[in-house]
Order: sequence, then structure tokens, then C-alpha cells
Amino acid sequence: MPSISIPDDAPSVLAASAAFPVLHGLGKIAYQDTLPGSEDELIERIGSSEAVLNIRATTRFTARVFDACPNLRLVSVWGTGTDHLDLAAAQRRGVAIANTPGVSATSIAEHALALLFAVARRIPEMDAATRRGAWPRGRFVQLAGKTCGVVGYGAVGREFARLASGIGMHVICWTMHRDRYPGVVFTTLDELFSTSDVVSLHLRLSPETHHFVGAGQFARMKPAAILINTARGAIVDEDALIDALVSGQIGGAGLDVFTGEPLPSGAFVLEAPNTVISPHCAGITPEALEAGLALAVDNIRAYFAGRPENVVTR
Repeated sequence: MPSISIPDDAPSVLAASAAFPVLHGLGKIAYQDTLPGSEDELIERIGSSEAVLNIRATTRFTARVFDACPNLRLVSVWGTGTDHLDLAAAQRRGVAIANTPGVSATSIAEHALALLFAVARRIPEMDAATRRGAWPRGRFVQLAGKTCGVVGYGAVGREFARLASGIGMHVICWTMHRDRYPGVVFTTLDELFSTSDVVSLHLRLSPETHHFVGAGQFARMKPAAILINTARGAIVDEDALIDALVSGQIGGAGLDVFTGEPLPSGAFVLEAPNTVISPHCAGITPEALEAGLALAVDNIRAYFAGRPENVVTR
């Protein structure tokens, strides 16, 4: 039976899940409910383990980590993003990386829609003002009939497009991999940013998508347009976003992800106008959590049974 390390279940989600006893049946478990404080501590926690179940994207698997753990054969990631792992180093060392695609798509898409409503209707602002005794009026955006640009057409992007269509929005889409979706009509990025009243980002973070949205894109957007980001913070140039919000170049933003997480005290985005923020929690409903953890554990079972599934790189 393989030795399996869980080096970073903090805050703990795995221990109370239905997937945890299943994991115990797969091998010898080394479990930690705190985050490793350094790269050296992560290496120590992995030790001679053959598999890692990675819970947090803040745990970075660098080339040094892979080189220092010669017995490691598999990292099973709870989640879709793999930007915190050096995939080239993993491939060089023969370590398979598996993830859990699609399981959080509904949860993330619903959260993106919730952020959109909160920004368009200024719900946090209206709530605070009403509690102070005011009775504010107007300044809202009606979404039906508006154009929604969806950037990225994976599982989350497709589900968000469906929800946006369901509330009466005209949806246009752009994706990097058009050949995967025969029959779907995509627009250009320039047209999407210049014509959309809402732009929602659903890309994976990679060298190609780092700061994918910056000053040039904000300059093309309508003055009242809303940006929604539930993908990864570094897809957006945050300095350019703050400038666009403060200057009124765009109308607002709903953000679940940031370049630095958790947000440091005094982060300027905390004071940005007409911005609704949440703590990278879009994909964490009970349903999505259990489904994702179950799949992450099942990826370990499948790999050691000789039938690898959901492998990003071998």
C-alpha cells in the first residue's frame, strides 16, 4: 500500500469529509492540518511518501521540492488550478499531477453571478446605508438585455454563460482552444472587451494568461462595464484594475481572487469604489467540496491501480 502525505489541510476540509476514511483505506497516511511554514518543511512533510494529496494552492511545489522527494510518484490536487506546481519539473522527475476538473463549475459560476448582481445592484453599499438609517435610491444596473462577455469556455465558463443567458443577457464568448468546441461561434477579444457590459474571466493561470487583462483591455471597456474574476488573481494586472476603478474608466468589479492571498492589511482594493470582494471561496459549497475531495482521493486510487485519471502531466 502506498504512503500518502496530506501536508496542508488548513483550514481543515478533508478530515471531516466522507473522503477521509476512504483515503485511509488506500495506504499509510501522514496528515497535517497546518500549512507548511517553508519549502523545507513541505519537503520534510512529504518525506518518503509516494503520493501527496494537495489541498491548498498556497503550497508551492517547486523543482526543488520534486528533486528532494525522489519517492514521490503522484500529486493529486484538490481543485483545477495547477499554477502552484512546477509541471516541467514534475514531468522531468516522472511525477504525475492529477486534478479535479469540473466538480466546482456550478458553485463557481453561481458565485460569479452573485458577485455580478452584488456589483450591478450595489447590494453591499445599499445594505450598509440602510442599516445606517439612510434610504438610498437609484444608481443600479439592470442586467437583462445587456451584453455579457465570457473569457474562457471551460466547464465554469460554459456554466456561467448558461446562467447569464438565463437572466436575459446576450452572451458572447472567447476561448483559447476553439477547436474543442465545434459549432460554437466565438468573438475576438477586442470585440468582447469593447462591446460587453460585463466581462467575466474563466481562464486558467499560466505564463500565457498572467496579466492577461491590463490597462489596454480596461481602456477598451465601456465606462459602466463590470469585471468579474473568479479564476485567478494574477490573470488581472491589479494596479491597472485599481486605476480603472478609481478613475471611473470601468463601472465596478466583483473579485473572488487576488494576486496575494490572503489580502494584506491596507490592500488598496479594500478601498476601491464599487467593488465587491470575497475570500477565494467561490468553489466551496458543501456539494462541491465533497465531490472535489472524493475525486482527488479517487485519483490516488486510480493511479495506484494502474489506471491514472485526470492526469495533467505524467
